[in-house]
Amino acid sequence: MVKLGYNILDEKGMKGMENEVILYHGSKEIVELPEIRIQRYNKDFYFGFYCTMFKEQARRWATRFDGLGYLSEYRYTPDDTLNIKKFPVMCEEWLDFIVACRIGKPHEYDIVEGPMADDTIFNYVQNFVDGKISREAFWALAKFKKPTHQISFHTARALATLHFLQGSEVRDEE
Repeated sequence: MVKLGYNILDEKGMKGMENEVILYHGSKEIVELPEIRIQRYNKDFYFGFYCTMFKEQARRWATRFDGLGYLSEYRYTPDDTLNIKKFPVMCEEWLDFIVACRIGKPHEYDIVEGPMADDTIFNYVQNFVDGKISREAFWALAKFKKPTHQISFHTARALATLHFLQGSEVRDEE
């Protein structure tokens, strides 16, 4: 079994996520009341409200189109009664799950957490889906990517675990 990356559950004191955690969402507006929107394209973990524990990653999400965006900050309180899927690292199961979600297959989870298939990784995923590269070639290409994190909320019960703290304007640092 191939495992790449690092254990997201050990980052920033999140082991087990027993306690409240600060998460960030980057977009074109401050989002005080998160909601699940059906988008034109399927995302890594299907349709949902996406956050990250990495503030700089959320900043990149917010500023990716024109250099100006907004960072929303939330307190996340885990709820053990929810159906949660966690991928601590990029692995075979993670790859298969992302492929299924990206081609439009829904799942039954309230929350999904794991590494993100950024644009480069997604191109590798698409090449794998299209049969242009083998599974082995995917892993050879993916191993050089820096760590990323995403947590997606897919139900109203999942969104209830988020409490808005603040929002701020952010600019691309280039």
